[in-house]
Amino acid sequence: MKIIEAMKRVKANKEKIQDLQTRISQVSANLSYETPVYGTDTPAKIKEWAQSCEDTAQDNVKLLTAISRTNLQATATIVLGGVSVTKTLAEWIWRRREYAALDFKTWQGMTDRGLKEGKGGSSTGIEIEIKIVRHYDPKLRDEKLAMYRSEAHEIDSTLEVINAVTDLVE
Repeated sequence: MKIIEAMKRVKANKEKIQDLQTRISQVSANLSYETPVYGTDTPAKIKEWAQSCEDTAQDNVKLLTAISRTNLQATATIVLGGVSVTKTLAEWIWRRREYAALDFKTWQGMTDRGLKEGKGGSSTGIEIEIKIVRHYDPKLRDEKLAMYRSEAHEIDSTLEVINAVTDLVE
């Protein structure tokens, strides 16, 4: 089974469990003067649905464990900023979820802070030229921002292909 197939099955299983939970909640009790929806079979039906929920949840645990195992073992190479970077799928997933945006925000914070250059008077009354002193390399910042801005897309497109062709590690 491929990673993408397992991910789709996990999603379908969750939907199945939710559907069964809704059914259980709708027929699990009735008033004494009402006829149970499934008649005398209602308790058996509820027990069957509950067992199906438990079995399906266990299936998801196995699938998710296999996906995690696969993500820790399989690698992918992505070109970022002109450099080929190889990481496990798990590392790329964490980069995509959280850390690429964190790095982007770090470099995005390197600004002129709204400071203005110009002329101003000193305490002695002499006019002085005021310049902004940057404690970062603007060219490097712009390169990093461009790289981190596109990283999420690069990761998504690579993982999409990898998930479609990589077999689960059982």
